[in-house]
Amino acid sequence: MASSKGKRAATAQRVKEETAGLGALPEWNLADLYAGMDAPELQRDVKRAADESIAFEKAWKCKLADEAARGAAGRLGEALRVYEQIDELIGRIMSYAGLVYAGDTSDPKRAKLYGDLQEKMTDASAHLLFFALELNHVDDAVLEAAMKADPVLGHYRPWVEDLRLDKPYQLEDRIEQLFHEKSVTGRGAWNRLFDETMTALRFEVDGEKLALEPTLNLLQSADGELRRKAAGALAAVFRDNLRLFTLITNTLAKDKEISDRWRGFKDIADSRHLANRVEPEVVDALAAAVRDAYPRLSHRYYAMKAKWLGMDQMNHWDRNAPLPETPQAVIGWEDAKNTVLSAYQAFAPEMAEIALRFFDGRWIDAPVRPGKSPGAFAHPTVPSAHPYVLLNYLGKPRDVMTLAHELGHGVHQVLAGAQGPLMSSTPLTLAETASVFGEMLTFRTLLDRTRDRRERKAMLAQKVEDMINTVVRQIAFYQFERRVHGERRNGELTSDQLGRFWLEVQAESLGPAIALREGYETFWAYIPHFIHSPFYVYAYAFGDCLVNSLFAVYQNAEKGFQEKYFDMLRAGGTKHHKELLAPFGLDASQPDFWQKGLSVIEGLIDELEALDREA
Repeated sequence: MASSKGKRAATAQRVKEETAGLGALPEWNLADLYAGMDAPELQRDVKRAADESIAFEKAWKCKLADEAARGAAGRLGEALRVYEQIDELIGRIMSYAGLVYAGDTSDPKRAKLYGDLQEKMTDASAHLLFFALELNHVDDAVLEAAMKADPVLGHYRPWVEDLRLDKPYQLEDRIEQLFHEKSVTGRGAWNRLFDETMTALRFEVDGEKLALEPTLNLLQSADGELRRKAAGALAAVFRDNLRLFTLITNTLAKDKEISDRWRGFKDIADSRHLANRVEPEVVDALAAAVRDAYPRLSHRYYAMKAKWLGMDQMNHWDRNAPLPETPQAVIGWEDAKNTVLSAYQAFAPEMAEIALRFFDGRWIDAPVRPGKSPGAFAHPTVPSAHPYVLLNYLGKPRDVMTLAHELGHGVHQVLAGAQGPLMSSTPLTLAETASVFGEMLTFRTLLDRTRDRRERKAMLAQKVEDMINTVVRQIAFYQFERRVHGERRNGELTSDQLGRFWLEVQAESLGPAIALREGYETFWAYIPHFIHSPFYVYAYAFGDCLVNSLFAVYQNAEKGFQEKYFDMLRAGGTKHHKELLAPFGLDASQPDFWQKGLSVIEGLIDELEALDREA
């Protein structure tokens, strides 16, 4: 018993030491949306959203074709403007509900608010559903003439043209309404079950019960035994809950198959490609280029790292272990803030000024709390408000990069907000551009300040690992999802099958320098993107490779890059990736585009090898 208590005390002390010195961490102030869960303004807006949605349907249903045919005399532009206003109101309500819920998914009051508002807003938006469907029934030539004749309607041209891309996959109106209304009890309910289950899990390491985020953080500990125990705790709890996670995965994969089949999508990822406004062949070229590069990137790097750690082969729990050269001091919040802001300032004062608003306005929620959603995100909310950032800040170097990443999203969302609610949203592939660019700016700023060879090696290694996690690991995730959704069409998958698929794609991507020990076959279970956004993951690799190429243009540009960059961010969802990249001389559809981005990672590994030879 004394030994067990001693272990618990030692583990608790290590965890305490690794999170001490963070300083005062900010918690977000959601009052810019609503003053509280019981705020009269929230109740007023809920009723208003319902009433205005019903009134809009009565005013405009079955009239859009006639209004379009009237050209300049028609009121289609006016209808679209009212539609946008109601859409933003619903967006504000659901943004607030989602952020309150993310702050503590274990709180029954918050969960009820989220569930109730989700149901009410689904009911309200059901009355708006006809608008996009009916607009897509209008003849192409008639709608084109109307957009040219009516400046108000013409303003929304990018949104209308995007909408037309969905036309071949659009179903009969009442089926669309059924899909929409049943989403609350279908996909939405399974997503919520996953979230609430995951945040409630506790992982015991030497008697200390930890939530998911702190346990994953232990995999970055300098203590190898602590990493092993954390990996074991993760595997044990995932295994205990594997039946549930397998059921959720099977159900959602089948749900997607049904939707894809009804809509006429051929490939399992086609709906995601359409949503991202990216051609399937571009994604195929990205995935093929990354897989071909596995030996030159991850296999090569992890072999070097194993040698640095004095191992013939690393265990899977050693993959993100710090190098002996890595400083172990916790990075306080103020230091993290100043590091990111100074990097942004050096690139463009406007970028730092926008990012500073997140700190001054309390738009960031940083502490780790029981029940809080794990991971990190930047939520755009609605243009009439501002974005919010959620972090689980623990003072690791990667946490500083996560701050830079999410603030990049935030800056992008602020700038794109000028496009309005319907056209500010950016496809996932381009949404990751500003975030990864923010990370790169921060990394390069820190690297340029570093003169010590050992410290430079540690920084380069950390960046290479982050890039491998963003590019190699996410494409491996994409391949895993392709296996899962492809095989699900033949029937339900067992936990063993899912574990086997996971181990196969991980072994291929990580290479022979990493041993996938017992228990790792369960680690697919905690990845939220598989649940919330199937095939989202390739967007990270897309963004990272794109930014590598973009950053090379920036480094070689004499002037004017910042203006072009901000124009790209301000465009929001109004332009295709080809239009946005053209001013920089880049084209993601060209065969050699992805090699340019991957060669940047390869160059960093070359630099690490050179430093190693000098030692």
